[in-house]
Amino acid sequence: MKNLVLVGFMGSGKTTIGRLTAVELGMQFMDMDRRIEEREGMSIPDIFAQRGESAFRDIEEEVVKELAARHDLVIATGGGVVLRPANVEILAHGGVVVHLRVDVETVLARTRGHTHRPLLQGEDLSTRARALLKERRPLYEAIPLSVESAGRSSEAVAHDVVAIYRAQEKQASS
Repeated sequence: MKNLVLVGFMGSGKTTIGRLTAVELGMQFMDMDRRIEEREGMSIPDIFAQRGESAFRDIEEEVVKELAARHDLVIATGGGVVLRPANVEILAHGGVVVHLRVDVETVLARTRGHTHRPLLQGEDLSTRARALLKERRPLYEAIPLSVESAGRSSEAVAHDVVAIYRAQEKQASS
């Protein structure tokens, strides 16, 4: 089976929905950020602090290639994976990519108090989140398959994602 790849902004529910869909589909769940931390032996904030965002994006690209070469995975990507469009192309080659849409108010509510999100640190989180989402929105919206995650239960979102995945798999096998 092709991989199911979840893409979206921080706080869109990629990890939560990924776990739920993996169980439903009988596939292995893989969180890209956790994979990067295991591989590098340090947290994402530490990678950003010690090596910078560019180095992190290089590592992320390597992990994209590693995971895209596998099958039967549900992959929760990092929110910035879309910043390098080749990442999405690589993931789409061996998988079904679904964008989890979210609004900034939901992002702020879901990420409040999180210390593992280096791009949402600082004084004015609302302004920072709005700017990042505005910058990335066209990249997310370029992904043809999407599900709204704001204001919905995780189970409802997971149900919709599974339905999209199964429809894509059925269409591919026809």
